[in-house]
Amino acid sequence: MTLQQLAYFIAAAEHGSFSAAAHQLHMAQPSLSEQIRRLEGELGVQLFTRAGRHLELTEAGRLLRPRAERTLAAAEEAAASVREVRALTGGTATFGTFGNAPYYLLSDLVQDFRSRHPDVRVRLVGLNSSEVADEVREGRLEGGLIVLPIDDRNLDVRPAIRDEILFLSADASRTQAPMTIERLAELPLVLYDAQFGWDDPTRRQLLDRAQRAGVKLEPQIEVEYVEAALDLAARGLADTVGAQTITLGRGFSRRLNAVPFEPPLYDTFAFITRRDAHVSPATQAFMVIAERRLKALSRRSAA
Repeated sequence: MTLQQLAYFIAAAEHGSFSAAAHQLHMAQPSLSEQIRRLEGELGVQLFTRAGRHLELTEAGRLLRPRAERTLAAAEEAAASVREVRALTGGTATFGTFGNAPYYLLSDLVQDFRSRHPDVRVRLVGLNSSEVADEVREGRLEGGLIVLPIDDRNLDVRPAIRDEILFLSADASRTQAPMTIERLAELPLVLYDAQFGWDDPTRRQLLDRAQRAGVKLEPQIEVEYVEAALDLAARGLADTVGAQTITLGRGFSRRLNAVPFEPPLYDTFAFITRRDAHVSPATQAFMVIAERRLKALSRRSAA
């Protein structure tokens, strides 16, 4: 069964005549009739019966018609969305990102997107992952890049990459073996994302692990930005945690000693949109480029 055969079937049903349908479609009537016969052969049922000079749908034909119409409409909608993305000439890509996203991809991403679509405006909002989820859920943003876990009510969540979380210290003696949550609880810590605290996705993972182990994490210093936490740790004021890509990408690997957790701990990045909502071609195109860049970054970090 092909979309073409369904289109011929719908045309014949609308006109009640193979010849009239062929005339509307600017094709030879025998070719249309042959495709209808092939469709009937594949389905194993007769779709039309003759009533004098007029074609009438059989019971099978009446059942097929609304489904065929929906199928053709869906195919046209899919094709139209691709055409819009391919030839973007306006609109605005509205997108939310978690606070550390600039360390991963934002500047290069915007440059890449604008070089491809110079007539499309870009609106990027930097928030905590839970706030991005709320903004997308309420329709104030079309899409977002967040760190899991989040409240995913009414959201479509598509995981993209993982980035390993490392323990970081200026004291090399503390990184001779993988870090356990029990040892972490005994060390002086500086943690970022002070505003959201333990609601931050990375911190939530640490907290969950600590609670299951029966220990308590109490940072001595809390700051808002990851770069500040890394800098304070490099100065020896306290130890911290950070994603591998950020640590390596910002040059802190020369000032800090790093070791993974036991068992390993990861940030999982995911793209979100509101469930059953139409996402504009501009934002769709932005998300495609964002995902491509994230995966390239992940491959470079793993190399």
